[in-house]
Amino acid sequence: MPIRPDLPHPEFGEPVSAAQESEETLRLLARRRSTPVAVISEPGPARADLEAIIRLAARAPDHRKLGPWRFVVFEGGARQQLGHIFADARQAHEAHTEADLAEARALPLRSPAIVMVISAPVDDPKQTPVWEQELSAGAVCQNLLIAAAASGWAANWITEWPAFDPGVATRLGLSASERIAGFIYLGTAATEPVERQRPDLSERLLFWGD
Repeated sequence: MPIRPDLPHPEFGEPVSAAQESEETLRLLARRRSTPVAVISEPGPARADLEAIIRLAARAPDHRKLGPWRFVVFEGGARQQLGHIFADARQAHEAHTEADLAEARALPLRSPAIVMVISAPVDDPKQTPVWEQELSAGAVCQNLLIAAAASGWAANWITEWPAFDPGVATRLGLSASERIAGFIYLGTAATEPVERQRPDLSERLLFWGD
């Protein structure tokens, strides 16, 4: 059963923990994996759950406190509207079939709720690199996955072709400098996922000087 904890919301300037030992958090991270979208189903998080998860997601590293990201939530009938936007964008491509359009319309219907995370770099007078701002949007996506899992919801971070389609970006109101960092599909796992193959860290980890 998904939980709805009474979470703290620290005020500006309020002391917060530099570190907080949590075996539960470590265990969650040790076992966390994305739920394949094919097995995400109803029920989905309620509006209050989504707002709480997004609030947690926004507590991501953010150099100079720019907030270079924003969120758009699709639930209920809004998912059908998103599917029509996908289909219209697919139809604008020269090579497409009716099956392609039907597939595009169905993409947002794979879960009860979707959070679109938009990377929205800020024109910062202190010249915070855009790359740093885009990394912050990626951290928001990962935070969202962790917050969803800790709240009892299955989740998957997906881009697919709509995230890179100019027509989709235009219809969804993105500016020229914004990009879709991902669509986070949220709901309940119809079946439990199994562990996937993980990268071999021996090929990717170096302790400098050893």
